[in-house]
Amino acid sequence: MSTKTKTAPHKAPKVEDDVAKSQAILMTHAGVNAAAIIEKFSASAMGEPGIELIAAAVGGNIDKVQSGSMSGCEAMLMGQAVALQSLFMSLSRRAAAQDYLKQYETYLRLALKAQSQCRAALETLAAIKNPPVVFARQANIANGPQQVNNGLANPHASKTLSDRNELLEHGNEQPMDLGKTGETIGDDPATPPLVEVYRPT
Repeated sequence: MSTKTKTAPHKAPKVEDDVAKSQAILMTHAGVNAAAIIEKFSASAMGEPGIELIAAAVGGNIDKVQSGSMSGCEAMLMGQAVALQSLFMSLSRRAAAQDYLKQYETYLRLALKAQSQCRAALETLAAIKNPPVVFARQANIANGPQQVNNGLANPHASKTLSDRNELLEHGNEQPMDLGKTGETIGDDPATPPLVEVYRPT
């Protein structure tokens, strides 16, 4: 007698599930996330092009980076460095115009923060343009745990206990002369062996 295997009936996906998945994909997409932030912070200053156009523009920049072109990143870092430099100048001028210490300190602290961020942007740009070269001194391949010390040698590692004796020879005195080793002394024939003297009766 043969038994028939029952297969679960195929369920069509719900429309609500498809919408939720699409919303989740959009909410976690890098271009859409960036577009949402750009729209909130730049809408009043540059008009309102819409989040869809902003996301498309950000997506184009992402595609350039993924294809290997870093020109957009270089331009962004240079633009940020220039903007931070102008921010540093503006805050420094405002700090110089203050009469009270609290306002002077606040403006000057913000100015120095902008200056530090400007320097960091330029350092990142320099690292992108001229990536550092890594020289591998050796390759150690082991199956178990190992320790590799490729740094500079410890300057105190070469010091041994013999240095204490060398100090005695570096002065104005003559070097130590330990002389020749003496000859070994043989047995004394006048002394009888202990075995014969203290042998029990």
